[in-house]
Order: sequence, then structure tokens, then C-alpha cells
Amino acid sequence: MALITTTKGDMDESLLVKQEGTVDNENELTTWVEYWLEGELVHRSAHVTLKKDATNWRRSSFNSVKEKLWRIHKR
Repeated sequence: MALITTTKGDMDESLLVKQEGTVDNENELTTWVEYWLEGELVHRSAHVTLKKDATNWRRSSFNSVKEKLWRIHKR
């Protein structure tokens, strides 16, 4: 029994719908996992690995990731 920390408290993973996603481009590798309960997002975690020096990273790449995460959230 795996427990997931959610906005509703700790819940058994078997009660939740799990969705995962990835963005992989020349600047970053981003992965995320979401858990849903009856159509409500109750947990999201993300991990971003930069592939280039962050000082050279274009802001448009950050906005691209932010936009993709927002689109997933709107589903």
C-alpha cells in the first residue's frame, strides 16, 4: 500500500488515477506525475533537469514548460 500526500490528506495510491508526462528538448528534461480523484487534481510533483547552463537558458523555454503544465492542469 503506497500512500500519496494529497490536498485531501494521505491517500492510498490505488484510489487515485495517475497521469505522467515528460518534456524533453535541448534545454531541459522535465517529468511530472499527477494524481486525480474523481476529476479533481489532488497531487502534482515535477522534476526539471537543465541540460545547459541556466544563465544561458532562454526564458521562452521556461514559458514553454509552464504553458505545457498549465494545459495539462486544464484537462
